[in-house]
Amino acid sequence: MDAKTTATQIRMNRQSPTYWRVIIDNPPLNVMGPEMVRQFQDLIDSIEADDDLRVVVFDSAVDGFFLNHSDFMARLEDLTSMPPGPTGLPPWPDSLVRLTRAPVASIALIRGRATGNGSELLLSCDMAFASKANTVISQWEVGVGMVAGGGPMARLPNLIGRNRAMEVLLSSHDISADQAEAYGYINRALPDTELDAHVDALATRISRFDKWAIAQTKRLVNTSLPPDVELGAGWEACIASLGRPAAQTGIKALTAKGFQRPGDVEIRLGFHLGELARQAAP
Repeated sequence: MDAKTTATQIRMNRQSPTYWRVIIDNPPLNVMGPEMVRQFQDLIDSIEADDDLRVVVFDSAVDGFFLNHSDFMARLEDLTSMPPGPTGLPPWPDSLVRLTRAPVASIALIRGRATGNGSELLLSCDMAFASKANTVISQWEVGVGMVAGGGPMARLPNLIGRNRAMEVLLSSHDISADQAEAYGYINRALPDTELDAHVDALATRISRFDKWAIAQTKRLVNTSLPPDVELGAGWEACIASLGRPAAQTGIKALTAKGFQRPGDVEIRLGFHLGELARQAAP
């Protein structure tokens, strides 16, 4: 891991006692390594413990990236050795489950790539709004022989339907904000110049409402969610997939093209996954 992993990657700005902005800040690509996972756990602890909080908005300080895929330069053991969270799940799916259940409204403000972990975070939020011009969403894992670990197999079918979920997961395509809106992957795609004001106005409005009513409404809506065991199964499949020769070969080939470095591979990941598959075809 690089030195940045010891720095603050998740910043919390309290707009008011009832409204927090969470800023994801791990330049240059906003990848998620073990340290960011630990900081997410601390954040969820704070969200759950605050009696005044009613709404939290997730945003990014890194141009072009909301939240990216995992850090493949980090040691896998640093992640897999972390103890389970309060739900009994490993730390990343634990944080996502707890965010969805937390008695506050959660909103993803997406500008830039939401790749892998970023898609999983927006799926765990109660609402998601994205920049029409500057958003790309991706569950890219199958393209390198992996399985996603943060629960999209469990969450996406309920949100957008089984067949569209299969399209997103198995194609590893980059999804535009307009397509995500049409599928129901996000609430709305907005002109970039309107995105911040729209989310801020909505968050401010909700932050003035009664917390008990917010919490009880979420609890009742959440009865439609998949059980935790489905997210746990996805995590186990993800970790197992990383040990497969197909995944190791795919990640190595992608890295040789420029993966996890600033440049075209990270910007057009879906295109480059397709090129790798084409080149490997018999």
